[in-house]
Amino acid sequence: MRRWLPYPAMSGLLLVIWLLLNQTLAPGQFVVGAILGVVLARIFRLLDAPTLRLRNPHRLLLLAARVSLDVVRSNYAVAKLIVRGQSRAVQSGFVSVPLRLTNPYALVVLACIITSTPGTIWVSYDAGRNVLLIHVLDLVDETVWIRTIRDRYEHLLLEIFE
Repeated sequence: MRRWLPYPAMSGLLLVIWLLLNQTLAPGQFVVGAILGVVLARIFRLLDAPTLRLRNPHRLLLLAARVSLDVVRSNYAVAKLIVRGQSRAVQSGFVSVPLRLTNPYALVVLACIITSTPGTIWVSYDAGRNVLLIHVLDLVDETVWIRTIRDRYEHLLLEIFE
């Protein structure tokens, strides 16, 4: 059974996502979604991804709450910048953040967090030096951004993944 369905949870999730995207429970769409779920899960198996181990999965709730709060705050800050116009010069720029994270899954989660927060974007990651480069829309103090990423996100991701 594992040969045909290596990741049953992933296959089921892909089926549910397919049905939600198509907004139907029609038998034809169900079959297409099931086929996609099985085929994509088998392709994922070929990628030979490292095993995911969560050390403290209960910390994911704290991380999700923290990210949600930060996204709301960031939306408010960006909206305020747009509505006020150019009352002050907005200084955007790049910030290099040295990381302790090495787990690929933790890095993916950090990339999603940074990119989903308005006003910031993940630009690149240098695996050799373990340095992340982000772009910030309203860069006032570079050290604040480095501290925020390391204290608010990296610390929790280290607890969860490494």
